[in-house]
Amino acid sequence: MKKEITCPCGGKISFDYEEEIDIDQNAEYLEKILNGTFMSCICLSCKKKHKPEFKIMISWKTKNLLLEVLPELERMEFYRRKIKKTAFETVIGFPEMADRISVIKDDLEPAVIEKLKLYLLVKAEENYPDKEVNAWYYCKSEAGIEFHLDGIREGEVAVMKIPQEVYEKTKEDYKKHPKKEDYAALRVSSYLSVQNMMRPDI
Repeated sequence: MKKEITCPCGGKISFDYEEEIDIDQNAEYLEKILNGTFMSCICLSCKKKHKPEFKIMISWKTKNLLLEVLPELERMEFYRRKIKKTAFETVIGFPEMADRISVIKDDLEPAVIEKLKLYLLVKAEENYPDKEVNAWYYCKSEAGIEFHLDGIREGEVAVMKIPQEVYEKTKEDYKKHPKKEDYAALRVSSYLSVQNMMRPDI
């Protein structure tokens, strides 16, 4: 699909993108999503880099993933729609898309990762009550599950590691009690995210 976006300098950028992406068939998309170059373009007039967001559908059947990606600008609209859950999971904004794809690539359980993010954000709120902090999955290693938190200090990222045994214990609890309130609160319809704990009343 072709779109035209306008740069702040007034330059027009013709942007061509695929509305449906199959990672199994096009592995290069996985690399672009993870390295941050997915859907990036440059204004030929001023050389400014842009990363526009459009609704896309991602399939990764070997990982049992069907993902609807909505632009961040459609967040409030999503909450108002009250759509029934479908086979597609939803994420909102390209940063969440990259986060979820990375979690799936590493064979981790998204609901558990979101629960661990909530734990980290609660701790951040206690220590930095005046800051708007975000938590993102980064990687897993022998040292545990690594998250990056932004918003504490301008231009800096805080690195937090959750021991692997804590992840496994939380995963076991989730598998036994998936409808428990603290897990259910992370989901709104097809959208599983710690952001649902902070959404405004509609």
